[in-house]
Amino acid sequence: MSLAHPDDSAGIGEVLVEVVRGDLVEAIHRGVIAVVAADGRLLASVGDPHRKVAYWRSSAKPFQSMPLVYLGVAERFGLDAADLAICTSSHNGEPDHVTRVASVLAKLGLPPDRLVCGTHAPLHGGAADDLRRDGRPPHVLHNNCSGLHAGMLATALHTGSDLAGYADGAHAVQQEILENIVRFTGLERAEIIVGVDDCASPCHGLSIYHMALAYARLMTPVGFVEDRYAAAAGTIREAMMANPWLIAGSGRLDSDIMAAGAGSLVAKGGASGVECVGVAGGIGIALKLEDGATGPAATGRPTTVALLEALRQHGVLDPSEHERLREHAVPVLTTRAGAVVGSARPAFMLDRHTP
Repeated sequence: MSLAHPDDSAGIGEVLVEVVRGDLVEAIHRGVIAVVAADGRLLASVGDPHRKVAYWRSSAKPFQSMPLVYLGVAERFGLDAADLAICTSSHNGEPDHVTRVASVLAKLGLPPDRLVCGTHAPLHGGAADDLRRDGRPPHVLHNNCSGLHAGMLATALHTGSDLAGYADGAHAVQQEILENIVRFTGLERAEIIVGVDDCASPCHGLSIYHMALAYARLMTPVGFVEDRYAAAAGTIREAMMANPWLIAGSGRLDSDIMAAGAGSLVAKGGASGVECVGVAGGIGIALKLEDGATGPAATGRPTTVALLEALRQHGVLDPSEHERLREHAVPVLTTRAGAVVGSARPAFMLDRHTP
């Protein structure tokens, strides 16, 4: 597999979201969507999900955290479902998120300064405001990837690997994670492009089709991976669904969509316009916005608009569940004074594929 050259990108993505201000379409967001069954069938798509390759970013976290279960790390250190959930999270840095990551590290007997993910302000505005008001700087536990890194440290400690360099691609922990991604995507190691994420750990480049396939197999792994890995997938899946708020936090799509789905789906977003959902019964949905859904043109949260419309069209959310997520599904544009002047809207239809 190779990255599509920019000159070859025409026809891969289609318009997914329009941002409308007044009577004009102010911005458009192109991208690719795949809806895939656990047996590999492409059920529906927009654009070409086989050709479009992107970094999975934080949407890979359920698979990055799965070794905690099948290697016996969680059992050894007494990590419960909430601990496993925070290890798969991209959390807001709200107080209970920070406390949960600190609890995981305490069970390992390790201080927070072992984490190499770096420091940034909490993603949650209120939590960030509280720090500023109190004159306290953010620390490493506020990093949205601190839970993932705590889990990686746990794996290194359990396997007797050097704790230093645990986030380096050549480290035994990262090689184990790469092997698990191979296991659930069905790809070969050489077909996965490895880069470095913002938090200094590896990120993995693969097609949108294979992202969706992995999420389908997260939901229905039996028959596609060995029993011990299928059991680990079930443990991670159940931990996420039982603790949706820990996965992201207040006002965040992943947490709200899992709460609305009430145990029928898992959702995990990634940076740069990536979002993945696993649906009970063995269906995976993945999307990527080509512009990364960043910058001024990303007003209107286009990733959330595209994902919720894909779920609506595929019948994953019923009308009442979709209405509960209206704030995400139909985000509005406002003036500084709060007057509504526009909105973001979906602009695609899923292309259904016959078996």
